[in-house]
Amino acid sequence: MTGAALAAISLHQLPNHQWATVLDVLRPDAPEDRELVLRLTEIGFVPGEPVCIVANGVPGREPLAVRLGHTTFALRRHEASLIRVTPGAIGHG
Repeated sequence: MTGAALAAISLHQLPNHQWATVLDVLRPDAPEDRELVLRLTEIGFVPGEPVCIVANGVPGREPLAVRLGHTTFALRRHEASLIRVTPGAIGHG
């Protein structure tokens, strides 16, 4: 296993304002989650993309305001939990 694989976390675990790099989107078994994965991929959550949580709601840190490239999306924690990232992003903090 590489160091990057060991450092992989779910996006919802990333601290606010820390840039990370998308590694993959998990492929769950539930049909509704498979559609969600397709939607996340279509909007740009693909390997190599820089991502950062810029804000979160209260209580429960939901929804998450997630910066992907130059666009900000609101994601539920469940949606963010399907996105695997590694902290650190080329060209970002």
